[in-house]
Amino acid sequence: MLESDRTRVQSHPDEERTERERDAYRALIERRARGEPLAYLIGHKEFWSLELEVRPGVLVPRPETELLVERALALRPDPSGTVADLGTGSGAIALALARERPRWRIAATDLSEEALGVARRNVRELAVTNVELLAGDWFAPLAGRRFDLVLSNPPYVAGDDPVLRSPPLNFEPPLALTPGGDGLEHLRSIIRAAPDHLERGAWLLLEHGATQAPQVAQELRVRGFGHIRAHRDLAGHERMTEGHWS
Repeated sequence: MLESDRTRVQSHPDEERTERERDAYRALIERRARGEPLAYLIGHKEFWSLELEVRPGVLVPRPETELLVERALALRPDPSGTVADLGTGSGAIALALARERPRWRIAATDLSEEALGVARRNVRELAVTNVELLAGDWFAPLAGRRFDLVLSNPPYVAGDDPVLRSPPLNFEPPLALTPGGDGLEHLRSIIRAAPDHLERGAWLLLEHGATQAPQVAQELRVRGFGHIRAHRDLAGHERMTEGHWS
């Protein structure tokens, strides 16, 4: 936005700004006043200490999603392994794991070509070499492949939830927020398909809504998963559930 870098602005606070800079700044203020996420205005968002490009059309990474990363690292301390990140969006989960476990081989899928474009730029910017980006719906690009860990932060907001019509969610892509109905459709699909892609002893980790843990646990139980546990985010909500495939 500014035609000067941060150092110049800090060292010359009284320097007059150009009309173009002032107009651009006013436009950003107006967008923010309407509730547009700050990440869309500045073009990036920090996740797991990584600076990620984020654009409209891609879900803004949330701090609570770092819980998926924490649990994945705790469940598999091995330096090597195979991991699938379903619905990767900006690549946040895959890239965080890749940085922490550079010998893991991580396949990240997404149905949105726009999201994959952002993820590709993040992979290049961070110089990560152990993330493979694939276009397709959930497991579709992973036919015949099995993994030690499968993670996903799928759309899980119920279709009639009023938060979808209010800032900041009304600025984010609906495809990344809700499958409609009770919000559980994609979670159910992933759980039902997961065993065909899990090694013996692997884990499935799923982020979900604050009230959906019991339903997710039941779906996992019916499908044959064991050691099912829900974990709370920093706000105290049961935000993700894990299941063991044995």
